[in-house]
Amino acid sequence: MKTLPDRTRAVLSLSALALLVTGAALYAGPLTPPAGPVVSTGKTLTEVEPRIAINATNTPGDADSLFKITQPGSYYLTGNITGVAGKHGIEIVASGVTLDLNGFDLLGVSSSLDGVSATAGSLTNIAVVNGSVRNWGSDGIELVAFLTSNGRIEGVRASGNGGFGIGVGFGFTLSNCSAYQNASVGVYAGPGSAVVDCSANANSSVGILTGTGCSLLNCSTRINASNGINAGASSTLSNCSAYDNLDYGIIVANGCTITNCSASSNNLDGIATGTGCTIANCTSLQNTANGISVGSGTTVADCTVQSNTLDGIVCTFTCVIRGNTCSFNGTSGDGAGVHATSGDNRIEANTCTSADRGIDVDAAGNIIIKNTCSGNSNNWDVAAGNVILVINATTAAAVTGNSGGVAPGSTDPNANFSY
Repeated sequence: MKTLPDRTRAVLSLSALALLVTGAALYAGPLTPPAGPVVSTGKTLTEVEPRIAINATNTPGDADSLFKITQPGSYYLTGNITGVAGKHGIEIVASGVTLDLNGFDLLGVSSSLDGVSATAGSLTNIAVVNGSVRNWGSDGIELVAFLTSNGRIEGVRASGNGGFGIGVGFGFTLSNCSAYQNASVGVYAGPGSAVVDCSANANSSVGILTGTGCSLLNCSTRINASNGINAGASSTLSNCSAYDNLDYGIIVANGCTITNCSASSNNLDGIATGTGCTIANCTSLQNTANGISVGSGTTVADCTVQSNTLDGIVCTFTCVIRGNTCSFNGTSGDGAGVHATSGDNRIEANTCTSADRGIDVDAAGNIIIKNTCSGNSNNWDVAAGNVILVINATTAAAVTGNSGGVAPGSTDPNANFSY
């Protein structure tokens, strides 16, 4: 093979080097920096994590707190916190604070104070989210005493605290929270609050307690030592449940609306309300007192009440009791499917079976139409002076094929039937 002369090899080497330098210049940009000081193009730590860590430097505590938030801002935990006797875990004295527990645990000790506490008057816009608060000597989260308002609690688990599990002031939203084995109320929300997707189990007082004008959606309560759910006047409850609580399952003051809720095995009434309420499409089963008990001017419609110790549904006056299914009530020997204790009620289209009394009306002035009663010890127990027509329906022989049977005994559209 022929070799290149040394001169030719040198020329080729210089050409290759020139190409490399030219390529580097083309792809690497200018080799001289621009005039002026060198400035970083990366993000600062504050830009990467635009929040404030809870620690002794950023949020130093004082005589009654491990950590104290004194300025508005977004704060977060970087690890678990263990309490100290005589101190809050995190104290808040400023409005406009978001506290992200970041999935960590605030663990109290004997004689500690609250896990998280607002201790300045009339704070607003406080949020506490995403973590566990347990075993504090007082409340798990305490945003009540100083009238905190317009805040949010989300994704907080509170258990074993010496007072409330979670307590908040006016106009809060609580969502996806749970309260277990707290020594007082599980969840307390002040007037105008919304409680959504929360649970309260085995607390030593009320499971969920709210002020006036609140909304509760998809909440559940179980084996609390007082009422399961106790809501203030003008509140709305939907898709909630109360099981095996020591007092009432669900009890709500005047002007409430309760829909699609269930109350079972509670030690007093399953559902009880004040005046001027609406209860619809609810189930009340095996409660030790009444299934549903309501004040005057209330409508109870399309509910199922079964196997309660006393009455299935009991009302006072000016109520509408319509389209309910009442069976096997009065399990301890004295109960009615529907029981009206006063006048001016409309009792319509209910089915009452297998109780001591089907429909029991104690006073005059009611209208009782389109109901059916069967299999009760006494189908009807209605005082004089009411509007009522009862027909003992005629039963038919077996029916097969395309025709048969007999009329029940009346064509009056308002007749009530025994059978």
